[in-house]
Amino acid sequence: MKDISTKLLVIGGGPGGYVAAIRAGQLGIPTVLVEGERLGGTCLTIGCIPSKALIHAAHEFERAQHQAGGSPLGIRVQSPSLDIAQTVRWKEGIVHRLSGGVGALLRKAGVQVVKGWAHIEDGKTVRVEPADGEAVRVRCEHLLLATGSAPVELPMLPFGGPVVSSTGALSPETLPRRLVVVGAGYIGLELGMAYRKLGADVAVVEAAQRILPGYDEELTQPVLDALERSGVVLHLGCSVQGYDAQHGVRVRSARADEFALPADRVLVAVGRKPCTTGFGMESLQLDMAGRFVAVDAQCRTSMRNVWAIGDLTGDPMLAHRAMAQGEVVAEVIAGKARRFEPMAIPAVCFTDPEVVVVGRTPGEARAAGLDCIDAAFPFAANGRAMTLEATKGFVRVVARRDNHLIVGWQAVGQGVAELSAAFTLSIEMGARLEDVAGTIHAHPTLGEAVQEAALRALGHAIHI
Repeated sequence: MKDISTKLLVIGGGPGGYVAAIRAGQLGIPTVLVEGERLGGTCLTIGCIPSKALIHAAHEFERAQHQAGGSPLGIRVQSPSLDIAQTVRWKEGIVHRLSGGVGALLRKAGVQVVKGWAHIEDGKTVRVEPADGEAVRVRCEHLLLATGSAPVELPMLPFGGPVVSSTGALSPETLPRRLVVVGAGYIGLELGMAYRKLGADVAVVEAAQRILPGYDEELTQPVLDALERSGVVLHLGCSVQGYDAQHGVRVRSARADEFALPADRVLVAVGRKPCTTGFGMESLQLDMAGRFVAVDAQCRTSMRNVWAIGDLTGDPMLAHRAMAQGEVVAEVIAGKARRFEPMAIPAVCFTDPEVVVVGRTPGEARAAGLDCIDAAFPFAANGRAMTLEATKGFVRVVARRDNHLIVGWQAVGQGVAELSAAFTLSIEMGARLEDVAGTIHAHPTLGEAVQEAALRALGHAIHI
């Protein structure tokens, strides 16, 4: 077995792991990264990027169909058709380019990438088994765990055949005629809406009484309206009992009524679980926080010089959180004074309309004992939204009543994901309502709704 030594060994080439490795390399830290599959992890290869590619393709197909049916813009096209195989090839092309780009960035930073599956022998030794070729034993001073998460499987709906996880749903060889989505969280609704736009009949089964249970109802109402307009059928407050090809998905309602939903494909999207087993991590006997690895504000675990970042360490399971943690770990190892203590982590739901939450909602502010004011500005009063035929939704700001310090932003509407940067920056910079209200926002843009929300919170909105 070949032996190599390094200062930092990173297990996992996802957004947390590769960012940590690149930053460590930039800082002159000898670094080895171990990855069993493609560089980029869930986010780049089977998550964020491919799902947004599929969502975009579905949106464009729906727009073409809309125009074929008689567009008020005066655009006339013939009835469109869809080559789903070409759509998947286009999506894979994006993933291939980005994964290759990650490899190039790691090489530029001087990081050694070892392809294979890692098995921890102790806190300073990892054995790597490649798919073919000689195994490698890597000895290190610092071990960084960035193994990510995996889809949760339901016992009554094991993955296989027509029952797929989000991974399977992102690379369909054919489109189902009838799709049942189990779970009305952001993954289930993003993909369910995309499949509906691509032409499938879609039904969603959710155990809770409402969609997107993690968001407040004012934000989710425009999404609910869009689901109903699109023809997606919702079964809320219902549990799934099982599936068979003859009858479909067997469902039980809150009143214990049972019925079946015909389906030739079933997408199970009920959450994700941290990858903490199968690679010897148990042998380290790290302190846990429930099902997650416990870490401090510098992402240190309970074992000296063993670090953990990303989905492994808890919610929110978001790529940008993992990236930020990865940078912190690399810089701490390099001797810099860094901590992972963000004021806010943006969360975006890429449904149609999109939903953005940054910082505290009005309800969360009240629950925290903060005396806050909040105000919303509707896109129905925004000129740019009108030109985009996107007047559904609003921007909402939450600020302390006493000093107007902004503690939260929320938005729902077409394209509002791009507003998340402005929201997060204002909170991290400690902006007050007057700062945003007094900043000149370009006209005509959706961003004007941000300024107007701040103005409205101050009691003098201009355009409403």
